[in-house]
Amino acid sequence: MRPQLLSTVLRAASRPSTLTSSARSAPFLARQASSHAQESFESFTDRYVSFFQQAEDLFEVQRGLNNCFAHDLVPAPSVIEAALRASRRVNDYATAVRIFEGIREKVENKNQYQAYLEELKRVKEELGISTKEELYGQ
Repeated sequence: MRPQLLSTVLRAASRPSTLTSSARSAPFLARQASSHAQESFESFTDRYVSFFQQAEDLFEVQRGLNNCFAHDLVPAPSVIEAALRASRRVNDYATAVRIFEGIREKVENKNQYQAYLEELKRVKEELGISTKEELYGQ
């Protein structure tokens, strides 16, 4: 079987190629560079606000949160508000509380976290959500 395989390879190598020299030198399984453009913060915000407004179950909300928080940025307050509303819509209070924990971990300092809490104060009160610090007096 090996001699047959070797002869097949040799025959293929001896055939004239119609490929250009640059195509012959490129590896067959090489990945092409990504053609995705860099997403702006505004389009990121719009995409996730829309996502959370349409989320219908807990799995979808948590998947969206994981994806959103995986980026190297802190989501805008409008994204957080949409996520909080989605978590309450699917009746998961714990996820709503964890959203604030996620913000606390993503921001650079305590002042930024306090600014988010102040910005979202009306939504927190409307939805009856407390932060972990408020729940446990930390």
